[in-house]
Amino acid sequence: MSKHIVVGVTGASGAPYVLTLLRVLGDAGVNIHLAVTTLGRRLLAEESKITSLSAESLGIPEYKNQLTIYNDKDLGAQIASGTFLHDGMVIIPCSSNTLGAVSSGVTNTLVQRAALVALKEKRPLIVAHRESPVSLIDLRNMCTITEAGGTIAPLSPGFYLVPETLEDVVDFMVGKIVDLLGVDHTLKVRWNPE
Repeated sequence: MSKHIVVGVTGASGAPYVLTLLRVLGDAGVNIHLAVTTLGRRLLAEESKITSLSAESLGIPEYKNQLTIYNDKDLGAQIASGTFLHDGMVIIPCSSNTLGAVSSGVTNTLVQRAALVALKEKRPLIVAHRESPVSLIDLRNMCTITEAGGTIAPLSPGFYLVPETLEDVVDFMVGKIVDLLGVDHTLKVRWNPE
């Protein structure tokens, strides 16, 4: 049976992470449930020239049957309900605004609502925070989400595998995230001291 993963995109920088994650999830046969905030759409437009959301525009046309795109203003969408069974959610990139909203339990977007539902239903929630530096408010919000059962996975790549391209750096972080979601992949993230 295929996994179902919810992907939320917000307005912090990091479109390459989103596009690589969608590709890796598609390659793994995952059913992708995608919600993108208004600022997330702006991010995709500014960083990747994506102005409309579709499998084709996101670079995964072969996975269109595995991709469901939700209107982020629809707080009554399927992924906003605890009755929707899924295998985890990732917010990538996650802005400090979304981090704070999820931490406080006050939601205005589908991404935020779906994240709260993941926490209350004890499903994996991976928060890939991208902003730097991190304020004391951000740190406290991260603690709150962690205490509620979420995982904070800052988009801060390691360099011990000696990346040669920007794609290598992006792949490293996406590999760490899909590991947290229990999705098989072939990205280079494993340390081998030999």
